[in-house]
Amino acid sequence: MTTPEAEAGQARPEDRLEQAVRAAEQALIEFEIAVETFRVEVDNFSRLHHQKLGPMYARLDELDAQIAEAKAARTGDPEDLRLASEARARVMPMPGVEELFHGWMDGDGLFPEAVAMLTEQPVRPPERVRPSDEARKLYRDLARKAHPDLAQEDTERLRREEFITRVNAAYARGDEALLRELAEEWAAGPVPPEREPAPGDVLYARLEWLAQRKEMLAALAKELEESAIGSMLKLAPDDPDRLLEEIAEQLLADVAARERRLADLLA
Repeated sequence: MTTPEAEAGQARPEDRLEQAVRAAEQALIEFEIAVETFRVEVDNFSRLHHQKLGPMYARLDELDAQIAEAKAARTGDPEDLRLASEARARVMPMPGVEELFHGWMDGDGLFPEAVAMLTEQPVRPPERVRPSDEARKLYRDLARKAHPDLAQEDTERLRREEFITRVNAAYARGDEALLRELAEEWAAGPVPPEREPAPGDVLYARLEWLAQRKEMLAALAKELEESAIGSMLKLAPDDPDRLLEEIAEQLLADVAARERRLADLLA
């Protein structure tokens, strides 16, 4: 005969399931935070890359088109004419001085960062979003408590989806104060107990969602890492401003080389 003490010492299947869910949940949330942080940094670096270097790429395309056109004008060869036409089709309108230095200068001249870059002085690192430890904790807690897959009714699911969207946006900005406000908001309006799903249903639903979420996040992480901007950022994750410096220096050298080549063709 099993004594009450023995029964108390035996873990219920639901207890083991809950422990497994919590462990998987914690690992997934950490993975999700890492992926979201990397996504934010990729977005920030992409914006800086476009602002500072985009006009230089356009300048190179324009010079390539002019070189191809100059060569075609000299030779009259049909193949050279075709290549010149294709090169011109790839070109955006050639930027002027202001456009060429878009993001590098304002009405008073070059920004300090641009002056530093062009004179080989240290450049102030671009702003990067790095959520604090407290923001990470708030984000994890809210993700656990308010996730839409914990709801059974459509109206409750919609409420949670809207709330989690706001949580994700606040975390993407590293806004700890807003995350605190959201935590207070959620605590003030819990779901009535009679509408809460059964514990076993919650655990199984959570396991299913964890598996799906992990697969989706893995695909997103791979896509970010293999993107052009992600690949560049991985080269200098702790010093992206220096990476922009190096790319800018190379582009300036490429522009000068193409200008010399064009001048030779037009001579």
